[in-house]
Amino acid sequence: MAEQSDLPEVFATDAAETTATTTVDVGAGKHVEPELLGLAPYQWVSLSMVVLLLIAFFGAKVHKTIAGGLDNKIAAIRDQLEEAKTLRAEAEALRDEYASKIANAEKDAEAMLDNARVEADAIVAKAEADTKATIARRKQMAEDKIAAAERDAIQDLKARAADAATAASRKLIAEEMGAESDRAMVDSTIAQL
Repeated sequence: MAEQSDLPEVFATDAAETTATTTVDVGAGKHVEPELLGLAPYQWVSLSMVVLLLIAFFGAKVHKTIAGGLDNKIAAIRDQLEEAKTLRAEAEALRDEYASKIANAEKDAEAMLDNARVEADAIVAKAEADTKATIARRKQMAEDKIAAAERDAIQDLKARAADAATAASRKLIAEEMGAESDRAMVDSTIAQL
């Protein structure tokens, strides 16, 4: 008999002979993916994700939570849009108000400028009238002073002339009249009384 080896014995049967095929590959070894019920592992992962999502949407009613969250978000966005419309309307109203205020301010400024011109013209006219009146008053005062000075000068001149005439008369009388002529003059004056 031949030597026995440690290898197990293989018995070939008729059924095994028909299905057993030998494939000889001369290159790299071929990797065979494991399969369960004819599905590859990625297919099992996809199938389990579909089942999980179906359970989440229909069993746990996650779709209502998601829809409620989306509805809340939509409502918040609508509120923000309404607030933005309100703010825009307020801003437009303020813009119109300030535009009218600016127009009114320009009209007021023009009216104030016209009023200032009229007042300035009135002040200039009054100043001219006051100046003319002041000049007339001062002229009259100067004429009055000149007339007063003339009167004073005439009176002074008259007084000097009278003084000179009196002095000359004294001198003449003193020279031409003596004591006897004085007596005769006094007697004649007394007789006239």
